[in-house]
Amino acid sequence: MSRTPLPAPGAWDVIVVGAGPAGATAARVSAEHGLRTLLLERAAIPRYKTCGGGLIGASLAALPPGLPLRTYDTAGRFTFTHHGRRERTLTSASPTCVMVYRSELDQALTEAAAAAGAEVRDSTALNSLDQDGDTVAVRTNRGETLHARVVIGADGSASRVARHVGVRCTQVDLALEAEVPVDERTADRWRGRMLMEWGPLPGSFGWVFPKGDICTAGVVAARGNPQALRAYKEDFLKRHGLLGPRPLHDTGHLTRCRHPDSPLARGRVLVAGDAAALLDHWSREGISYALRSGELAGSAAVGVVTAAGEAEADAAIDRYGRQVDATLGTEMRASGTLMDLFTRNPGLVHTALTRLPPAWRSLDHYIAGRTSVAGIMTTPLARAAAALGTWLSPTPPCGGAGSASPLASTAS
Repeated sequence: MSRTPLPAPGAWDVIVVGAGPAGATAARVSAEHGLRTLLLERAAIPRYKTCGGGLIGASLAALPPGLPLRTYDTAGRFTFTHHGRRERTLTSASPTCVMVYRSELDQALTEAAAAAGAEVRDSTALNSLDQDGDTVAVRTNRGETLHARVVIGADGSASRVARHVGVRCTQVDLALEAEVPVDERTADRWRGRMLMEWGPLPGSFGWVFPKGDICTAGVVAARGNPQALRAYKEDFLKRHGLLGPRPLHDTGHLTRCRHPDSPLARGRVLVAGDAAALLDHWSREGISYALRSGELAGSAAVGVVTAAGEAEADAAIDRYGRQVDATLGTEMRASGTLMDLFTRNPGLVHTALTRLPPAWRSLDHYIAGRTSVAGIMTTPLARAAAALGTWLSPTPPCGGAGSASPLASTAS
């Protein structure tokens, strides 16, 4: 492969900011193609990350083959409730939802990037970045200035790189989560079973993910009413016997969904994963989006660095945007439609999932990675439910996916 000479000794082909699933994947892909790759992470690895840690089929398929990763449980039974009522437990035809800890997942992916040849520097934060022609200067908290042909921002939902690129969002939510130690009896009750509860706030839900002697539990709703969300979380944990023990972690974070026209690159700077606000509107699942966008971003970086000229490099970046929009963008548009339906009438969604076998089979196939949200939303049942939901509630709720509400953010 050919490269244009770098402007300064020790400069990098690719600098990736953030060692989560998107960043570690992008770094691994670019390093596997022989690019001089630096992966920066502001925290010490391994580091805690607020996340349910449930890997669906799309996430499992996007992991590098043979990745050493400890599995704490696999959910084969799914309990659904509507704010604690109308409980129904359904059994998966092929249990796929694997429970892991994000700290261990991210560490394994980072080690895979290092094994491919990427240099990893943790406890190193991005302070600022500037572009000058086809070179990007990155300044860190260590007082150094680094240079690269391409920078990939994968530094989470509060991304500095996203602000540089100008990422815009249509849906911003607050998630509150706790990792709670449980006794043997409680662990047995949850083993192999996860819970999804449609909550009392618009578009909200709660979850319990089993991990042996730990349960990861939390709630999520539109940003803007944190007191109500904290009250829901306390009630949710209490009802499921998870409020008493002192949690190992008790944290919160924002999740963001991009505007369909939001940029994915600016010059030689790209964004992926949470930094690009790539997330399922309804389930707020983001690991599969991070892994897949990281793969595409790493490949785009290879295209830029090995390009014969500026036009070819620009084409590689444009291709990244088109690929993300054609795959993950299609998914997000479908999940936005589902989120609108759910926010308008969660009871309708609950009834469909728990009482209509085709609806549950579709969701089960999605969890297993055999279909997508886009595939689900094109089924006759989903189209009929969307039409019925619109008829029952013709006015979009404030803050719903795609709405221009005070809860929507203009920057990630």
